[in-house]
Amino acid sequence: MNKGCMIVCDGGNGAGKSTVLRAIEEHLKTKQYDYVMTREPGGTVIGEKIREVLLCSDTPEMCDVTELMLFAAARAQHVREKIIPSINAGKVVVSDRFDSATYSFQHYGRGLSLALIQQLNNIALDGFKADVTIVLDIDPVKGLERVISRGSDLDRMEMANIEFLHKARNGYLEQAKADPERFAVIDASQSLDVVISDAVKVVERVIARKLG
Repeated sequence: MNKGCMIVCDGGNGAGKSTVLRAIEEHLKTKQYDYVMTREPGGTVIGEKIREVLLCSDTPEMCDVTELMLFAAARAQHVREKIIPSINAGKVVVSDRFDSATYSFQHYGRGLSLALIQQLNNIALDGFKADVTIVLDIDPVKGLERVISRGSDLDRMEMANIEFLHKARNGYLEQAKADPERFAVIDASQSLDVVISDAVKVVERVIARKLG
């Protein structure tokens, strides 16, 4: 039996990740693929508890290194408990965010040492890599306008200043430029139908390569 694959959907908040992920799931279901939908931080009982701490708007005093280590802890559990077993079972794993978010938000956004992030991420991943990361790219101002317009409360990350969000966006784009084989950038300011169509094409391309 062929092993499965992992596809990540990432990018700034308000870019339409949730909607695109629902469309990807519907596509996988229609095609009768064996799949798993998951998210970071989260994806496991332990990871979801860490997520509550990380995104709680009541803890603005959390220091950047604590934030980084909590993300790494959640990822280590996620990879070992859920992602690798699912891939070994031949499933398509689709995750709402993964390690590219850590580089974007904690290195480019927070300014934490790249070497420190790589060290912790290497421990968490233990050699594992996602097959592709779809980056839904949008101007952070537009993204926040979308979040606010739908009446959602801002989480701790969204409450950061706009300069931080611009730096994080640049982080995604820099990663994609450095590794175009493993990143697919989609302009999320396009119509939703176009964004979904582009994302599904990326999904099908990876599945064809890995499971075909």
